Amino acid sequence: MAARNKARKRAFQILFEADQRGASVQSVLADWVRHARTDERQPPVAEYTMDLVEGYAEHADRIDELIATYAVGWTIDRMPVVDRNILRLGTYELVWNDETPDAVVIDEAVQLAKEFSTDESPAFVNGLLGRFKDLKPSLRRD
Repeated sequence: MAARNKARKRAFQILFEADQRGASVQSVLADWVRHARTDERQPPVAEYTMDLVEGYAEHADRIDELIATYAVGWTIDRMPVVDRNILRLGTYELVWNDETPDAVVIDEAVQLAKEFSTDESPAFVNGLLGRFKDLKPSLRRD
């Protein structure tokens, strides 16, 4: 598995854990980093994982606003937790992180949905992130 793929998966897991615990993503990230430093069985948290989590945290309100606005038929609170956090991560990376090509961001998010969510989730994630890709120039405001 490529380093960025692993980093993205771990960032998703941190967002998911924070959502489940009702904790901030920054505190969960700090827990993961601390745990990796104190337990040699735990791999270190990659720099790209930290960049993704911190980037999401910086734009979290706007990201949730976008998801709530464009997810037809779903409120953000009723959306499956896995899908919500895959979309949060994918939206951050797609709209605010120019390092990764848009098609790669969408494909990676779809792969996370295939691995961790329902049979319907990959199409849902693909459709919503595809819409954000098309609207990208108008979405990037803070």
